[in-house]
Amino acid sequence: MGSDQHVPVLAGRVTALLEPALAADGAVLVDATLGRAGHARALLEACPGLLLVGIDADAAAIEAAGELLAPYAGRVTLVHARYDEIPGILAAAGGAGTIEPDRVMGLLFDLGVSSPQLDDPGRGFAYAQDAPLDMRMDQSGERTAADIVNAFPAAELARILHVYGEERFARRIADAVVRERARAPITSTQRLSAIVKDAIPAATRRTGGNPAKRTFQALRIEVNDELGTLSRALPAALDALAVGGRVVVLAYHSLEDRIVKRELVRRAADQTPPGLPVPAAAAAPRFRLLTRGAERPGSEEVSRNPRAASARLRAAERIRQAA
Repeated sequence: MGSDQHVPVLAGRVTALLEPALAADGAVLVDATLGRAGHARALLEACPGLLLVGIDADAAAIEAAGELLAPYAGRVTLVHARYDEIPGILAAAGGAGTIEPDRVMGLLFDLGVSSPQLDDPGRGFAYAQDAPLDMRMDQSGERTAADIVNAFPAAELARILHVYGEERFARRIADAVVRERARAPITSTQRLSAIVKDAIPAATRRTGGNPAKRTFQALRIEVNDELGTLSRALPAALDALAVGGRVVVLAYHSLEDRIVKRELVRRAADQTPPGLPVPAAAAAPRFRLLTRGAERPGSEEVSRNPRAASARLRAAERIRQAA
């Protein structure tokens, strides 16, 4: 996620946190959500011996990143895939001799929708422009937002809006969608946005920005299985990190951040069962937290890059191998 000029969020802080782990020649950074490679370029520049494995589910992002990273071509491996495939990607890169999988010293997750995806009207992520109701990050995927809106029962739509969008009026919106789609299929972002607006009480519409924001977030998460992918990917990626390696995660809403916090705190805690007189060596913490809670961007960065406003950054370092 970045600004309209694709300036990466908290770029200086991300570099400062990861650079100490990436200084040695042959150190591998896995950028799980490469996007337009803003963070990756900064780290390749800062760490001359760094090898990058860049992953993105969006083929357009991989193509653009290939051009942007051309000056570093000998140090870069780009993969069009979902980031829950990291173990297989590392095994394949190791087998091909492009990296040493046991040299993974950095992990970077910059979650959510990217600026180019938001800014391309044809992708259907934005409620401010009319476009087909799509929202697929990986355009080879079969299911679109239109499929969900036009086929899911009202109760399931309401659940998605309530859980993933934290939408107070989820049932009202879901019922309105079901009524409207009976007249004609809902296929455009503007029509869905209008339906949502009309379903929300007028007093509520006057505050809090565009009333469709939470609905669009919820549908995007459902279309791309974002929370499921993160829940699978983060533990597997952390298992691949070498001792001394570091992970940085940028999350943009509380549901993502909760998953990240839970996993990092769990690995940084002593897992000795209650009642044992001394800590068990096998249960000692495997990670240490590098941030106190979630760090947020300062007002100066948010004024430069409004899309950074909701960012929450967490980081940790591996201090011990698994028992």
